[in-house]
Amino acid sequence: MRSSHPRSAAVAALVASALATGLLAGSADAAEGAASADPVRIHDIQGTTRISPLNGKQVADVEGIVTGVRTYGSRGFWIQDPDADDNDATSEGVFVFTSSAPTVAVGDAVKVSGTVGEYVPGGVNSGNQSVTQISKPAVSVVSSGNALPEAAAINEYTVPAEYTPAGDPAAGGSINGLALDPSRYALDFYESLEGMNVRIGTSRVVGATTPHAELWVTVKGWENTARRGGTVYGSYESQNTGRLKIQQLAPLAQQPFPVANVGDKLTGTTEGPLDFNQFGGYTLVARTLGTVKAGTIAPEKTKPQAAQELAVATYNVENLDPTDPQEKFDALAKAVVENLASPDILALEEIQDDNGAKNDGTVSAEQTLTKFTAAIAAAGGPAYQWRTVNPEDKKDGGQPGGNIRQVFLFNPARVSFTERAPGDAVTATGVVKENGKTHLTHSPGRVDPANPAWDDSRKPLAGEFVFRGKTVFVIANHFGSKGGDEGLTSHHQPPLRSSEAQRLLQAQAVNGFVKQILAQDKNANVLVLGDINDFEFSATTDALADGGALYPAIKSLPKSERYSYVYQGNAQVLDQILTSPAIKKFTYDSVHINAEFAAQNSDHDPQVLRFRP
Repeated sequence: MRSSHPRSAAVAALVASALATGLLAGSADAAEGAASADPVRIHDIQGTTRISPLNGKQVADVEGIVTGVRTYGSRGFWIQDPDADDNDATSEGVFVFTSSAPTVAVGDAVKVSGTVGEYVPGGVNSGNQSVTQISKPAVSVVSSGNALPEAAAINEYTVPAEYTPAGDPAAGGSINGLALDPSRYALDFYESLEGMNVRIGTSRVVGATTPHAELWVTVKGWENTARRGGTVYGSYESQNTGRLKIQQLAPLAQQPFPVANVGDKLTGTTEGPLDFNQFGGYTLVARTLGTVKAGTIAPEKTKPQAAQELAVATYNVENLDPTDPQEKFDALAKAVVENLASPDILALEEIQDDNGAKNDGTVSAEQTLTKFTAAIAAAGGPAYQWRTVNPEDKKDGGQPGGNIRQVFLFNPARVSFTERAPGDAVTATGVVKENGKTHLTHSPGRVDPANPAWDDSRKPLAGEFVFRGKTVFVIANHFGSKGGDEGLTSHHQPPLRSSEAQRLLQAQAVNGFVKQILAQDKNANVLVLGDINDFEFSATTDALADGGALYPAIKSLPKSERYSYVYQGNAQVLDQILTSPAIKKFTYDSVHINAEFAAQNSDHDPQVLRFRP
């Protein structure tokens, strides 16, 4: 049984009333409801599964204490029955959706009549779980200034170690119909508290403050800890049960949301209703918000390459185009010079055309690259040259009109680019061997651009470089995004990851191309790099590495350092560099300069690999 405050005198004095006959006019339940001796309680509405047993039914005079009021977004308020039942699976709180700004206040004892429903944030096709709520409410305030029900503690002792039960095969993998087991599964534990007043104590920040005024903490400080303070997502079974999203009830105009980075602490008590929303699932909407205590992490700087080392890097610069403020160009340029130590070859992803998202048929990125390379030189970096292949208009996905593509920057003082009949958007580069030397038919060129795997997606860019007399083949990639995948808190368990199908085909295409090179020269130096948009343990990465053609170099790092992106409090791998068998010795660095910080120049961390060809 959950501990709870005794009812206030005002609530204790309330007499159970018959269901409102006007509200239930014409309902088949009217006679039964009117005759019932006991009014409907909140735990009756919530039930022991994710779907209310009263879904679609009208209820009357549901009693509770107001624990939170939201005047923006999904407007409404939460109420909680201060007298808990003896079943931990049934929540004692529920959200009352008012559509307009609610007129109740925290501490009011209320009676609510309305329709019970299951609202799915993001829509039913999102895969999200639903929020049990009362809508179209008639609300009467019985008394004010009542003590709130004691907040349920969310901490390392109360949250189970196991994340979720497997979905019911007979229900398409859904867990909606399964009885909640909050002592065994974390998702069931959180669901059993849906709508209730909850609290956390001092907790480590594992997802920096976003522009949407939210951050992520972990209540399990020891769970898959990253070296710099985050929580590593290292497998599909390591969802990290202690992660919890934090927002605030107060409008931002009244109370600015605190700025926090990964590794900071949210100190003191944070308390409020437990909500479920479209972006991240279970969310503590703080009525009382703790204080951020700054941690010690700073943007990393990689080690400069030695004279005989070739440094190759990849960096997703997040839709860079000439309409971006000069400050973004300067910040990205400074990172290339100071944090990445001016790599010899830099593969860029998300370079947009010369007018960005303006959808007018422009495909050249000449102005974008001129502006960026000038900013690098101004920051003290080398006079980089670039090579790319312009895409066909509106054929490569990304922001409409932006025509993003991959680009090679290279330092001509250190490395040369081998020009071989530059390809166009629709021409595939090939592999040939002439006079005992293997080379590409087009450099720069695109890998298998007609393959349906690249429909509405970025085609790989291949180039041939020479460093100290040795040829190095580099293939820059930006695989299909994870858009459309269900979140970890989906009602399907495991969640549906529909985007994987395309990335698997893309990985197979790139792997096949690498094998063509290795078939001609088993000792070829080949690097496949870029925003792979998938984890080092994924089927995508396995397909890239198939047959030993490539090795995911990020696996050379300790598990606590394997990440390039932070999503919903999970530090994870999206950006990768993979090496061919000839590259036996190398140094790898995931350079953490963005993903852990509220102030970002991009949402990805760049990757650098150094080796001696």
